Amino acid sequence: MNMAKPDNRKNNVERLQQMKDNTQHNIEAAEETLQSDLQEEQRKAIKEKNHRRAESIKAFDAEIADEMEARKNGYKNQ
Repeated sequence: MNMAKPDNRKNNVERLQQMKDNTQHNIEAAEETLQSDLQEEQRKAIKEKNHRRAESIKAFDAEIADEMEARKNGYKNQ
């Protein structure tokens, strides 16, 4: 019988921070793309995607805060 691997949360803060940084980089790259000659439909799609990315960054911030709190508490009751 295979047992599930125990959840290892020791690097979650760093992993989430890297994901947040990557998302921010994607926002900045998309903003640069908006400076080029694009059709209105393409502009709208990029702006909508950046809005979703900004929402993701907020979620990353909340999850990072939760993970930092759990780390501070020694991951008790996990």
